[in-house]
Amino acid sequence: MILVTGFQGYGGRSDNPSEQVARALDGDRIGGALIRSHVLPVDFAAMCRRMPALIDELRPRIIISLGLWPGEAMVRIERVAANWSWFELPDATGHRQNGKVIGDGPDGYLSTLPADAMQAAIRAAGLPCRQSGSAGTYLCNATSYITLHHCAQHHPDTMAGFVHLPYLPAQVAELLDQVAAEGALEMHQRADYASMNQEDMITALRIGIETAWTVAQG
Repeated sequence: MILVTGFQGYGGRSDNPSEQVARALDGDRIGGALIRSHVLPVDFAAMCRRMPALIDELRPRIIISLGLWPGEAMVRIERVAANWSWFELPDATGHRQNGKVIGDGPDGYLSTLPADAMQAAIRAAGLPCRQSGSAGTYLCNATSYITLHHCAQHHPDTMAGFVHLPYLPAQVAELLDQVAAEGALEMHQRADYASMNQEDMITALRIGIETAWTVAQG
């Protein structure tokens, strides 16, 4: 079984592509494996409880968590989860985490997903994909860290990692309207206008998941 997670909208944005892509993948079978999807609230404390509970309940072979990275132009596979959070925006409860994700945890974890193989397969399908050495300091990084920490302690055979997604095109259209209406910045002063079609994101994730499953099966 494969677990895919996404997040609800946050920061005043109308949608979160990670929620939409996760929901679209729910119930699919890839390489004979069932995909189960769950959408997490943008809530640090709730995520810290929910992710370990989901892993213990479902015992997935692969976990791919999804999140939005405003301004990213392509599917982005994260390689590192750091034991540090610095929330520039509060979460949905108003909490702004500033400090370690887990007080006595190691400084970081490397993703256990086959990122090189996933990137190559997605690119071979003509879809843009890259890898990154930082998942940021917000809830995406914290989710990746909590997941990898729990797997390292209790489910060492589970592959896990995080993938960031771009804005949806409609979100960028909405953002452009907001910038124009506010009249506080010129368009070129914003650097977060990149977007990707939802179907392309879904296709890329299916390819990445199939690749990871093949590697997991040996």
